[in-house]
Amino acid sequence: MSEAAYSGFGEKALPFLKALGFHQNREWFHENKDLFETHLNEPRGRLIDDLAIRLAEMNIPLTCNRKTSTFRINRDVRFTKEKHPYNTHVSAVITRSGTKKDQGLLYFHVSPDESFLSVGFYSMESDELRAFREAIVARKDQFDAALKPLTDLGFVFDQDNSLKRTPRGFEHVTEPAVVDLLRLRHLTLSRPFTADRLEGTALLDDLLELARAAQPFLSFGWRVIDPVRAARDDSNR
Repeated sequence: MSEAAYSGFGEKALPFLKALGFHQNREWFHENKDLFETHLNEPRGRLIDDLAIRLAEMNIPLTCNRKTSTFRINRDVRFTKEKHPYNTHVSAVITRSGTKKDQGLLYFHVSPDESFLSVGFYSMESDELRAFREAIVARKDQFDAALKPLTDLGFVFDQDNSLKRTPRGFEHVTEPAVVDLLRLRHLTLSRPFTADRLEGTALLDDLLELARAAQPFLSFGWRVIDPVRAARDDSNR
């Protein structure tokens, strides 16, 4: 493990994020930046460091690092009407490359409103999503088996922004459970966690448990989308 091993987020982690929601100005943030670093940013970094080590030891093809896996506390307000400068959560992704642009991810989100873990394939390209949908229809039994370790842990599909109609080309599918899957824009599953999981190594343990359970589902998806990406890259050369 790293010299400064992860031992939980600070006791002021959630109170700081809650207060930040009321004090959305740079002056307040900079006056309290030490709290952010001590109770949130540094613990998140230690969690990521230790998680990367453990994943490598377990031969799980996922990784993360402080530079490329974390999301900034500063919001990008260039293309939104909401101009509050700071996020009121901290988060990170774990992928095969350790970058945010890679498909097939784990994600953790720490917030005073709702903290949660997620896993899956988010914002795929249209050809990747179509190939994934075709694979679900063609190999539904395999898909269900790949999902079972996750659903056994209480993870459920995110229904946000689901299509109201079945995508074109899949109108022949009539099984309600399959239709619901085909209407998803993102094939991600989530599970909330309570504030006590921020203490000690509980969140690290939860992420390692998720990483193990996620391997069949992530492998199913990678087998589908990797050839699609490779073909697209070849055609663009």
